[in-house]
Amino acid sequence: MRSYNLFRLKGEEGLCCAVPEASTVPPFIGAGRWTFGGKLCDGSRQPLDFDDRAADTAVRFNGFYLFQTVDRRFID
Repeated sequence: MRSYNLFRLKGEEGLCCAVPEASTVPPFIGAGRWTFGGKLCDGSRQPLDFDDRAADTAVRFNGFYLFQTVDRRFID
């Protein structure tokens, strides 16, 4: 698994954006509605519904991976 920076959308329960650590953060993240939620990498805790294969595909086309989680550790 590659390493990601995780961002959470304020006010939208469970909506997350994973951005590869070596990539540029998309402009919509900097609009003040997203908060940094930590790093995801080998050996770290991941949201239960994070899908590595879907993330790889999304990053290839979009540069980031948007997903919804129900994992309470990642919901404010």
